[in-house]
Amino acid sequence: MQTGGLVVLIVVLALATVAGLVLRNRSGRVRTTTARAAGPGGWELAGIAPDGRRALLLQLSSPVCTPCRQTARLLGDLAAADPGLAHVEVDVAERIDVARALGVLRTPTTVVFDAAGGEILRVSGVPRTDELTGALPAAPA
Repeated sequence: MQTGGLVVLIVVLALATVAGLVLRNRSGRVRTTTARAAGPGGWELAGIAPDGRRALLLQLSSPVCTPCRQTARLLGDLAAADPGLAHVEVDVAERIDVARALGVLRTPTTVVFDAAGGEILRVSGVPRTDELTGALPAAPA
């Protein structure tokens, strides 16, 4: 291999490694978000009513996504343990309109909405349980 080709190969591998490390570090982190100015609220997108619950965990998944199953189990357990939470899983292959409305490009993505339907949190990848539970709205005392 020529020296120039070897240099290009090393640079490409270094860039790919850095990109992979950055993506892995960001995966599962909870990010607070600001409400979107237009469009339907989260409860409307999910097709359910708040019914007194304080937060909706809307999970966008795809059928061939292994981390999506892990995320569904985690969010389902959280919602089962706390009646103030609702968990709805949306298959982006069947509901691309929801993914577009929320600007979701990756699965799994979890978008958390408050009781009024405003987006408050977003997680790309499998959520970090402690971080997510700490960021959710607190139950009334």
